[in-house]
Amino acid sequence: MRLTSHLTGRLAAFLFACAALASHAAEPPPVFVLNSLDATVSVIDPASWTERVRIPTGKEPHHLYLTPDEMSLIVANSAGDSLTFLNPRTAEVQRVVYGIIDPYHLRFSPDMKWFVTAGNRLNHVDVYRWDGKEPKLVKRIPTGKTPSHIWIDPRSTTAYVTMQDSDELIAVDLPSQTIRWRMPTGPMPADIFGIHDGKTLLVGLTGSDGVQVFDVAGPQPKLVGKLPTGKGAHAFRSAGDGRSVFISNRVANTISRIDIATLKVTDTYAVPGGPDCMDVSADGKTLYVTSRWAKKLTVVDLVGNKVLRQVNVGRSPHGVWTLDHAKS
Repeated sequence: MRLTSHLTGRLAAFLFACAALASHAAEPPPVFVLNSLDATVSVIDPASWTERVRIPTGKEPHHLYLTPDEMSLIVANSAGDSLTFLNPRTAEVQRVVYGIIDPYHLRFSPDMKWFVTAGNRLNHVDVYRWDGKEPKLVKRIPTGKTPSHIWIDPRSTTAYVTMQDSDELIAVDLPSQTIRWRMPTGPMPADIFGIHDGKTLLVGLTGSDGVQVFDVAGPQPKLVGKLPTGKGAHAFRSAGDGRSVFISNRVANTISRIDIATLKVTDTYAVPGGPDCMDVSADGKTLYVTSRWAKKLTVVDLVGNKVLRQVNVGRSPHGVWTLDHAKS
């Protein structure tokens, strides 16, 4: 009788654990928001739209990026000279990698061989080899003033980087780790988005009111146009449909949807509080935006063109990301 009771108890405990795991797995993955001035990450429950927990990071976290195996979400702690690795589903801290100097923005190459960081404070770009586990520094490249954002071409041969305070766009040859060319831009270039198989680059001008368009198909870049979007044009996010891309206009308090084929603005969304970084839900119907000056995560209904809600987060929210997102 005792043995039967003991086995029954163990079976009940096992079934309870299985049910708990199944319940956890069924929960939608959280939305992560970087709070740059608080050195934390807010973990938002997308079912209740409440903050589950606030995770300490290194100083001045600014951008998020997923590892190629999708097992870790990397937080770049620019003033903390470190990377914090989070579980993208459970928000558990997996590990911290130190000695990554001034990682303001970060990007993996499509072939997963290169990991590139922009040293915003220290005016350099670092090129690392990535073996699937640890970044290994290959070369530190001096650049212009205040390297800001990175985009890497589909062939994994070139990293394009904006220089926020010297108003330049540079091309870094990844195999040789050398600067291939420099190109003047408008004031305060920020994020970069590649289209047309990487032959055309869109560059947001935070110090102006739109996007510059560069032809980079040849050995030297060509400025081919400018698209007005709104003051403080800053960060891009693909809509996930292969046809359009969003850009946040931080000063104008708007988000613009750009048609890739025509390079024209097709929709404008009013978003208060200095909209900055964005992510898009897997179904393409919802936009998650950090409202930088309002200490909010703003959730936008793209179909109805309206703000659904705002969620309180920390000071100066910058990056935002969720595992349940549209392809970029």
